[in-house]
Amino acid sequence: MIDDADLKRSSATDYDVTSMQSTSTEQLAELIRKKHRVLVQLRDAGQRQSDLVASGDMPSLLKLLAAKQQLISALHGLECNLRPYYDEDPDSRHWNSPQDRAQCAQQAVECNALLDDIVRLEKLGAETMIERRNEVAEQLQQVHAAAHVRSAYQAQRQNRS
Repeated sequence: MIDDADLKRSSATDYDVTSMQSTSTEQLAELIRKKHRVLVQLRDAGQRQSDLVASGDMPSLLKLLAAKQQLISALHGLECNLRPYYDEDPDSRHWNSPQDRAQCAQQAVECNALLDDIVRLEKLGAETMIERRNEVAEQLQQVHAAAHVRSAYQAQRQNRS
């Protein structure tokens, strides 16, 4: 049971909901900033990936894909930390200033646009990789057919000799 002495020993911030929510909104803003940075890096990596696929630089592409995986893991961690905020009513949050709220909201909008751009780049990259795979498969078939024709020609020459 809490008595008057316990209440007197407590600081005002122990029960200050506004202070807790302000800290919460500062954490939310920081998580959104981090998410934005990771998404910018993922978008840039996606653009670089397209260039590497087009040039056929597979060793560099593999290194880039490993780096992208780390970014995706970081994004997943951020999303886990953001999950509790998704259930909150945004209008019930207490911000230090309207500018802080507007900045966080703007970054959240930019994050959604970045995600759309990343998905578009990934689809384009997948299509390009399929085209490259098909081109290589066609070249291999042509090489195989040429080798088969050459073998048949050589066999025919040996039979005549």
